Amino acid sequence: MGLTTAIGVMSGTSMDAIDVALIRTDGRSIVEAGPTGAYPYAPALRAKLIAFLADPSRAEHDPLTALEAEVSDAHAGAVLLFLEEHNLPADAIDLVGIHGQTVFHKPEARFTRQLGSGARMAATLGIDVVNRFRHADVAAGGEGAPLAPLYHQALASGLAQPLMVLNLGGVANVTYLEGETVIAFDTGPASALLDDFLLKRRGQPFDRDGELAASGAPDAELLAQLMSHPYFTRPAPKSLDRNAFHAWAAAIDRINDDARGAATLAAFTIASAAGATAQVPTPPRRWLVTGGGRHNRTLMQGLADTLGVPVDPVESVGWDGDFLEAQCFAYLAVRSLLGLPLSLPSTTGAPHPMQGGELWRA
Repeated sequence: MGLTTAIGVMSGTSMDAIDVALIRTDGRSIVEAGPTGAYPYAPALRAKLIAFLADPSRAEHDPLTALEAEVSDAHAGAVLLFLEEHNLPADAIDLVGIHGQTVFHKPEARFTRQLGSGARMAATLGIDVVNRFRHADVAAGGEGAPLAPLYHQALASGLAQPLMVLNLGGVANVTYLEGETVIAFDTGPASALLDDFLLKRRGQPFDRDGELAASGAPDAELLAQLMSHPYFTRPAPKSLDRNAFHAWAAAIDRINDDARGAATLAAFTIASAAGATAQVPTPPRRWLVTGGGRHNRTLMQGLADTLGVPVDPVESVGWDGDFLEAQCFAYLAVRSLLGLPLSLPSTTGAPHPMQGGELWRA
């Protein structure tokens, strides 16, 4: 088989924008990166999603028909803008992989919910769409996350290993790579708690460059309390909902000093990510960091100090950290079409290598 031209579309737990990326791939070891773009959610839609996430238990019972239609149209609209901006006709694209917007993820109940109608988006775009990437894995007893490890393996085949790829999004996850060994799991919070804290206390969406956290000192007692969460002693693979630590981190609100609160949450991210080394066979020689958190100097320096090995942004090896996840879902869409696994027992805890995704013809 030749190369498939695919577009991946991803909106993460921060819900700041819809990322779109084009790649050409054989769904195995060949990946050729193409153009990318980010398209912010309309403020009103983002507000609706944030309000819904304040009571995520609704996702188990509410069909969310109207909200899903809005999310679907926003994702399809982002792809159409991307095609227009890059002068790409729809018939130049073979496939679109759309992750959708996660509003609930509870694998222990074998339930995960991402908003995004494949049928609606395929009809709007006039391009075949793959979505529902996590559902088969979760239904089989897997964690359904993270799903980037096989894409990381394809990209990292020529790099020195053992290697750890750390994604600092709303939640942090790692991929451990050593030859054919691929291990992955969520390590704990990344930016979600810190972003929520800054928004509530200062009306700021995030701690730019980690400056506020760097100006304060962590609350050691509270940090120890946060790190005592039972999640950290669970064996990998394992995954987290964005709000898993919400109740524990509420204690941060009792800290009057914003800098101290931000420093504590940053230290929590660093400590929980560094703790991943206890769950892999060999200490990684290097960590590559993707996701928005790689721009946070406090997080990056704290990780380097704690780990004692190079900690570098993925751009240092030629990857695009802003669009790696969007590229990933283009890659997984092609693998889905080919009937190849999207996850492994060592990445999600599924009982065997799992196919996944649902194809919707235009």
